[in-house]
Amino acid sequence: MKIIYDNAMPYADEFFSDLGVAESFTAGELRTDQLRDVDALFVRSTTKVDGQLLSEATRLRFVATATAGFNHLDTSLLKERGIKWYAAGGCNAVAVAEYVLNAIYHLAKQDGFIPQDKTVAIVGAGNVGSAVAERLRILGISCALYDPPLEKSGDPRAFVSFDSVMQADVICLHTPLVDEGEFPTRDMFELSRLSQLRKSQYLINACRGEVVNNQDLLSLFEQGRALNIVLDVWEHEPLIEKRLIPYLRLATAHIAGHSIEGKARGTSMVYDAFCAFSGTPITKQLSDYLPIDDRVIALDSKEDSFHQVFHMLKHMYDIEKDDGNFRSRMAKSEAFAEIRQNYPQRRECSAAKVHFNGAQSETNNNKTMVSTAAALGFLIAN
Repeated sequence: MKIIYDNAMPYADEFFSDLGVAESFTAGELRTDQLRDVDALFVRSTTKVDGQLLSEATRLRFVATATAGFNHLDTSLLKERGIKWYAAGGCNAVAVAEYVLNAIYHLAKQDGFIPQDKTVAIVGAGNVGSAVAERLRILGISCALYDPPLEKSGDPRAFVSFDSVMQADVICLHTPLVDEGEFPTRDMFELSRLSQLRKSQYLINACRGEVVNNQDLLSLFEQGRALNIVLDVWEHEPLIEKRLIPYLRLATAHIAGHSIEGKARGTSMVYDAFCAFSGTPITKQLSDYLPIDDRVIALDSKEDSFHQVFHMLKHMYDIEKDDGNFRSRMAKSEAFAEIRQNYPQRRECSAAKVHFNGAQSETNNNKTMVSTAAALGFLIAN
C-alpha cells in the first residue's frame, strides 16, 4: 500500500507512517507522475484533484481531503473512476465557531451592545453552523437557523424563512458553495440583498467567499453605505479585492478554522476514514499528539459576565490582532496566501484552564459563569 500526503497536514507522519509506504508532498509541487503507483492520496484545499492531476493515477483507490470543504475535489470524476473519496466535514467547526464568537464579542465591546440583546441568524446549519448555534445557546444569545436543504430533508430542528434572516441583528454565513440545484448559494448576498442590510446589522462571512458578491459590496461602500461586514473568506482568493479592506469592520485571510486542533482533527479524521476503507484497526487518536497548553486564564470576580466571557475568548484568540496584521500586510503586497501558509499557532478553548477565585465561586452568578466556561470547552482550574 502506497500513500502520498500533503506535508501541511499536522501530525501526518505520526498518523500515516504505519499504514504502508507513506510519502509527503508540498502543495503546488505535486506532479502527475508521482501518482502512478499510489493507492491513496491525502490532500488539503490547496491541491486541486482533477483529471489533469490524476491522468497517470491508474492504481488510485482512495482520495481524502483533511478539510471540511471539498470544492477542490472533482467528485464526479472520482465516482466515475470508482475511487472512494472522503472530506473531513466538521474538522474545523469548533475553530470557526470560536472565531465567530470572538467577532461578535469584539464588535459588542467596540459598539457598546450586549450580545444577549441581539438576535443571530445562522445561514447553513451543518457542522459549523450547529457549532455556532450551540455556543450561542450556552451564552444565552438568541439564534435562528436557515437551511432549506436540511429542512427539506426532514431535519427536526426549527428553521426560519430568509425574510426572518434579514431581520436578525447579526447574520452569520456557514453554507457550502452551491452553484446548481434548488438552493444555490453563490451570490446569495448580492446587490439587492446587501442593499437591504440596516446600518445596525452585522454580516459575518466565514464560509465561502463567493456567497457574498464582493464587487457589489464594494459598490455599496463606495456609494457611502455604512455596513458592518466581517469577511474571513473572499472571492478569487488569494487575489482578493483589496479595495474592500478599509471598509470592513474585521478582515482576515481565510483563517477562521485554522486552530491547531481544527487542522490536526482533519488529519485524524482522514486516518480514521482510511482505516475504515482499508479494514485497518484504528490505533491512534488526536489526543496522543496535541501539545499541552499550560495557560491559565484568571478572571476578575469584579467584572460582569460580558467582560468575563470577552476576556476568556480574547485570551485564546485575538481577532483584532489578526485583523491588524491582515490590513498591514495586504497594504504592502499580495500576502494573502503567505498569511495563511505561515499562520501562527492558535488553540481552541479546550486547551486552556480558567481559574476562579474562592470568593467568586460562592455566588450563584459566578457559579453560572463556571458552568458557562466549562460548556464552552475550557477546563476549570479550581
